[in-house]
Amino acid sequence: MTSRTPVQPMSGLLFGVAYYAEYHRGERTEIDLDLMVEAGINVIRVGESVWSTWEPRDGEFDLEWLEPVLDGAHRRGIRVILGTPTYAVPPWLQVAHPEIAAERRTGEPIPWGARQEVDYSHPVFRQYAERIIRTVVGRYAGHPAVIGFQVDNEPGLEIFHNDHVFEEFVNRLRTEYGDVETLNREWGLTYWSHRLSDWTELWRPDGNTFPQYDLAWRRYQAQLTTEFIAWQADLVREYRRPGQFVTTCLQYGRPALDDERLARDLDVIAGNPYYGMQDHLDASRELPQLSHWTTTGVPGLFRQADRMYASKQGRYLVTETNAQSIGAPDTNFPPYPGQLKQAAFTFISRGAAMIEYWHWHTLPYGFETYWGGVLPHSLVPGRVYREVSELGAELAKLGDVLDGFEPDADVAILWSNPSRFALQFMPPLRLDGEPDVQSYERIVDSFHRGTIESGRQSRLLHLDQAVDLGAAELARQFPVLIAAGAYVTSDAELELLRDYVSSGGHLVLGPRTAYADEEARARVDVAPPRLADLAGARYEEYSNLDHPVAVVAEPDGPAVDGASARLWIDGLIADEADVLARYDHPRFSAFAAVTSHAVGDGRVTVVGCVPDPELARGIVRWATDRPGHADALAGEVQLPITVASGSLPEGRRAWFVFNWGWEPRTITLAVTVTEPATGAELAAGTDVSLDAWSARTFIR
Repeated sequence: MTSRTPVQPMSGLLFGVAYYAEYHRGERTEIDLDLMVEAGINVIRVGESVWSTWEPRDGEFDLEWLEPVLDGAHRRGIRVILGTPTYAVPPWLQVAHPEIAAERRTGEPIPWGARQEVDYSHPVFRQYAERIIRTVVGRYAGHPAVIGFQVDNEPGLEIFHNDHVFEEFVNRLRTEYGDVETLNREWGLTYWSHRLSDWTELWRPDGNTFPQYDLAWRRYQAQLTTEFIAWQADLVREYRRPGQFVTTCLQYGRPALDDERLARDLDVIAGNPYYGMQDHLDASRELPQLSHWTTTGVPGLFRQADRMYASKQGRYLVTETNAQSIGAPDTNFPPYPGQLKQAAFTFISRGAAMIEYWHWHTLPYGFETYWGGVLPHSLVPGRVYREVSELGAELAKLGDVLDGFEPDADVAILWSNPSRFALQFMPPLRLDGEPDVQSYERIVDSFHRGTIESGRQSRLLHLDQAVDLGAAELARQFPVLIAAGAYVTSDAELELLRDYVSSGGHLVLGPRTAYADEEARARVDVAPPRLADLAGARYEEYSNLDHPVAVVAEPDGPAVDGASARLWIDGLIADEADVLARYDHPRFSAFAAVTSHAVGDGRVTVVGCVPDPELARGIVRWATDRPGHADALAGEVQLPITVASGSLPEGRRAWFVFNWGWEPRTITLAVTVTEPATGAELAAGTDVSLDAWSARTFIR
């Protein structure tokens, strides 16, 4: 089954935890399930982490230990998502078949002792994985508590260098390119004397320096992940009952992952968004990320939500997110009171149909000893449990009100996984004197942050999805489209952008967009390639920045007082375009910072730098040129308040209001609404208070 169309798992909101009764040191399933019911939890996720419990020895299965959990959950009305345990290989299998270990470099197997050390494309692993999947799913698919299946867990962690993986890579290159002469030409292998005379001469990826090779290698690795998940999903579908869904859970930063392509083989997508808490959610502060797999800041939280929605352009499941502190024992930053609710409603406001915490109880052992669950090490319910319970009660009052919800979008921002791969290999930005491997995310996030902080709402849109929509529909749905960091693009994709402008859309271009073709070759064309004529502006040179450079608006430009360019400048030369902003700098003042050019009913605006938040906010406000969807609730609001909104069936609307700071705030309603949490109707003109770190929901 391959489909880009998501399905709604069921009516209402799912609220729950990952639950591992087998991780307890003593039996307490009934106690835990009773506490869950009291907290409003209506779903648990089980079984995906313990292959060695399901199959303690080769061919010897122990399946009955889970039945009391499922039976107890069913008696209490708690639904269950059953996982396949293929991401954590049992020791007996590692010992019997060491050849299934993944290699991070050729001939260097990943040492055992963690998880996801296995090459899941290896035929021997697949044989054992199929047996455990069929055994576990076959045993429990018919249980009335089971509503769906999660196959594997956060796939795509490793880039495999095993011999058979490389051999298959060469086979696929042979199929795609036909002969080595074509590969020589397309990859430019004349350079540094790399021309091939035979396929056997292709070097291993460990020492590769060609961006064309690396992009093909990364696409191939992502395809291996997609094929593995699709293979598991097809196995599970042989056993599932009508109405049961199949998903996996994604950690979106994985190197071997193309979420949009992988999602086509699943009924609904699910993700694991982790984020910095405490002052990392203070809208008045800018703090660094705690780790590469977390975000920082309010816009970062919204970007994770938007990424999950973008995978299938539909509602999604949050299978894991913060309960208490997350990460290593030296990163103890539990949420301030109210932040758990804020994060949950952030995800819901951008399309989440389930919020599930990792996990129920904090473990007394193992790598994640200090990764806090809903219950602390004492297992005595405390402050976090009480906050989760309050949230559960509020979600219960919402009931099915959000069925059919679609988040609003004032601005669409293109997302390109091939560009992410390419800019990881050749990062254009420098941070702290080093190449920034998150250059792609940093470029896109600068515009996404400007969208969120300007009071507008974003929709991330994969390039393939934009092509599927077509130019006219793209312009109709998204009058403003931002293409920033879209480095790897095909001719057809650039033609779509041209047609989008011809259809009346406002295209905003950011750095590196269109600079390379689908092979990651720099285009031999005036930059921005294929778009310079529509932009009425071009650039010949570009520069990294060691320090921010001030940006000053022209009289008709956006309001950008105190704004600056960060990290990068394109030397924009305005031919026919209007200059909206310039640099205050002895050299860079020769170039435009922002230009704009009307083309028929459309427009192309070029931002020649990575904008700081002030510049990005000003550009987005200027480009949208009308109130955002969220403004209908209370007019334009200012940080630390944000408003997210969306449409409901029969013309109804939903708004989600957040106060991201310590000081209480107030908004004045512009429309009459009801508040599901209290059942109260609030008339237009009512002043609504927002406590510190609060979130409120309103329906019209």
